[in-house]
Amino acid sequence: MKDTRRTRIVVGSLLATALLLITLDHRSGDSPVLGPIRGVAAGAFGAAEQAAASVTEPVGSFFRALAGASGAQRKIAELSAENGRLRGELTAQRLDRQRSAQLNGMLGLAGRGGYRVLPAQVIARRSAPGFEDAVEIDAGARDGIRAEMTVLNADGLVGRVVRAEEHTATVVLLSDPASSAGARLEGGNELGVVNGLGENGSAGRFLRFRLLDSSAPLTVGHRIVSFGSMRGTPYVAGVPIGVIERVEATPGELTRTAYARPFADLTSLDVVGVVVKAPARPPRDSVLPGGRPDPKPLKPVPSV
Repeated sequence: MKDTRRTRIVVGSLLATALLLITLDHRSGDSPVLGPIRGVAAGAFGAAEQAAASVTEPVGSFFRALAGASGAQRKIAELSAENGRLRGELTAQRLDRQRSAQLNGMLGLAGRGGYRVLPAQVIARRSAPGFEDAVEIDAGARDGIRAEMTVLNADGLVGRVVRAEEHTATVVLLSDPASSAGARLEGGNELGVVNGLGENGSAGRFLRFRLLDSSAPLTVGHRIVSFGSMRGTPYVAGVPIGVIERVEATPGELTRTAYARPFADLTSLDVVGVVVKAPARPPRDSVLPGGRPDPKPLKPVPSV
């Protein structure tokens, strides 16, 4: 607004009127003559005050918001960090519970079989010279681990140690194409050999079992356990291997071929046990889960 003579007159008039009203209000009290005048003036100035407030309030709120923005952002950051910490603790607790359950299950299996085991944790998936399906565990030669020791978990046979460093060891899984282990049918003495299939076995979900006696009965639902090696190296006897899910018709062959789903999930390993001492007497079938499962319908198994 320009500072003109007319502007100064208007402002002066308003100030004079305001002073006059203040004086009248102080002296008149509740006068019947001046009361209505005072009411009209108050209404006029009240309306002006409300209009000014409606204009200035958003501006004031904006500056108040700016003043509190840094504090709010800091509080949000603190709450986000706290939420992240709590989520991390819950995840760690959940993992600890899962690993504790796996450890208890593995120790239970070892106890039933009479195996003396050293618990370890899988820390990496890796390959080894001559093998394609192997893992690394967080225990090694310093812990008493050496090559050609059996590795199992809470569900069954996992593989064998092929190399032991000071603090870590490499375990080749039973699913590796170069792996083979002697096996026996549950409830009898029929022997065979289990081989890994690698990628042809749906990434560790199936093993091939060759029964040496082609005339021996072999049906879906039969379970197999490790037969064991000389002096328990590399495989101890009686460790659950898997359950037969498909039997191939091989007329005229000297052996019979079947495909078994391993008890141990070889695609997802965490807590395992390395057998450092085999039992004096083989456990036979005592380590298998209680009760023989009912025969299952055939499931797709890769052709090899």
